[in-house]
Amino acid sequence: MTDRTIVITGASDGIGAAAARALAATGERIVIVGRSPQKTEAIAAELGADHFIADFGRLAEVRTLAAELLQRYPRIDVLANNAGGIMGNREITVDGHEKTFQVNHLAPFLLTTLLMDRLLSSRASVINTSSTANRFGHLDLDDLENDRKYSPNNAYGDAKLANILFTRELHRRYGSRGLVTAAFHPGVVATSFSTGSTSIMRLVYQTALKRMLITPEKGADTLIWLASTAAGVDWQSGEYYEKRRVHSTNRQATDAGLATALWERSIDMVATDLLPQGGVL
Repeated sequence: MTDRTIVITGASDGIGAAAARALAATGERIVIVGRSPQKTEAIAAELGADHFIADFGRLAEVRTLAAELLQRYPRIDVLANNAGGIMGNREITVDGHEKTFQVNHLAPFLLTTLLMDRLLSSRASVINTSSTANRFGHLDLDDLENDRKYSPNNAYGDAKLANILFTRELHRRYGSRGLVTAAFHPGVVATSFSTGSTSIMRLVYQTALKRMLITPEKGADTLIWLASTAAGVDWQSGEYYEKRRVHSTNRQATDAGLATALWERSIDMVATDLLPQGGVL
């Protein structure tokens, strides 16, 4: 049995659950994180895995999750930030943020930074689920939460672009200290991804066209590969992958200044959540 601990968010369904099953089958210690108690408990019971419930639409629950993980696990070898989704009409969370941006970017940013000391001491991998939708994103630092130009697709594209910029900045800040990181596109996967969205994407995910999409098992392949192989040998830290290969991105995704600025803005947005922990950044 391996001594590695792999935490997967969004693991109660779709590619997160598929990755959890595949990695558990190799003897990895899997920690399941999900929003639905019923689905999360079912996957955890199937795999004999630990599980935690957290709604990324509430940053207080992200803080609680981080505290529980730190208390329970002396090592965290892989953190897979996989939770996310496309939303419907513009919605503001209890924390005062646009929901797409919070669930897809701010919440995993907060979780990762709260766990940073543990991740560094474990020389961990941080794997961020992005999307080819990053290509139609356009981050405006003065309108990160789409006050002026909201649509479900715009907000989702921006958030997936933010995932890649977060990956680049993680590598820049912490790569020399042993942390490795990558973002990836899972493909167009037959999951419940767009449930509740008003995006035109629901016409693909929620109709007979769904039969044309790839399975969650195929969609999870790159996540499983990144979690189970070695950075610097099999893949390069700080890059964006599709089908196990470095892939092209939105031009903004290579803007190092934007990556740094996004990090700083993200700190400001979750500052009240970071400060009680002390010294994580």
